[in-house]
Amino acid sequence: MKLSLLDYELPQERIAEEAEARGSARLLILRADGRTEEGHVRDFVREVPKDSVVVINDTRVFSARLLGHKAVSKGRVEIFLLEHEGREGDLEVFRAMGRASKGLKEGTELELERDGTSTPARILSSTGENFRVGIRALPGTIWSLLETIGHVPLPPYIQRADREDDRSRYQTVFADKPGAVAAPTAGLHFTEEMLTELRAKTEVVSLTLHVGLGTFQSVKVDDLDDHPMHEERVTVSPSVVETILRAKKQGRPIVAIGTTVVRALESAAKGGVLEPLEGPTRLLIQPGYTFNVVDSLFTNFHMPKSTLLALVSAFAGHERILAAYRDALSRNFRFLSYGDAMWIEKRNA
Repeated sequence: MKLSLLDYELPQERIAEEAEARGSARLLILRADGRTEEGHVRDFVREVPKDSVVVINDTRVFSARLLGHKAVSKGRVEIFLLEHEGREGDLEVFRAMGRASKGLKEGTELELERDGTSTPARILSSTGENFRVGIRALPGTIWSLLETIGHVPLPPYIQRADREDDRSRYQTVFADKPGAVAAPTAGLHFTEEMLTELRAKTEVVSLTLHVGLGTFQSVKVDDLDDHPMHEERVTVSPSVVETILRAKKQGRPIVAIGTTVVRALESAAKGGVLEPLEGPTRLLIQPGYTFNVVDSLFTNFHMPKSTLLALVSAFAGHERILAAYRDALSRNFRFLSYGDAMWIEKRNA
């Protein structure tokens, strides 16, 4: 698909800098016949068909942005952790990117710090833009340590520093498994009360897709076919597969909470049959894609010329989505991660 077809004008003032209280955001409803209606996120529980299977992403955002200095020269450093690779000796190892006044070379000793708390780290290897960094931590303590010394990795289009309230607000109420550096933002709207109501009406199951920094990666080619899609880690368990396949046989709809859930499920059904999956995915969904699993979608509004906009365009229809986005802009909806939401009632046939 030509990238120019995924373009629309998004004024800076329509990008949400602050999150509203969970459950209180506005909701644009895109009906199966193409009509749009306006409601509130809390209306979603009423809108979702009874006996659906609602699928959520239980990934947890970790505090991936770290500040500190070089142990010897005291030069300032900034590191953004991308993915946890495991433990080596007394170090927790991450793939990372970062910057410092004179670069970050293999063997450089660091002190990562925040509010008087610091921990040693070392650059283990460096290859181009990325490197491997080892952070000294006791076994089983790395995620709590990062909560202490790290900063919330707010999206680059939110033009303010992270605050203490972002630690909870840029996290879903069902976040469980640490590993994401960006939130599955559709899930940010849900309250515990909404989940309770959903569980009384539908079957709610969870999978894990650790959202990577690549979700914000700009597309630099004219045709999406030439775009090197970023990799993300996915876990779709056998029990979730069994639940979904049973629902499909019974004619019950599968509802995805967010594009990350769509990507995870469709990756697990890449051969046309849904199967358990634990591993990486580079699946790029764009118009022309044949969906195997998901029937309807609750999502946020996405950036122009992005792979996320390509996915929802494939799901609902390119012209329908762009028309709905224009409608949302004319009604002063708030866009992107901390913005309002959209309920796509039924995917484009």
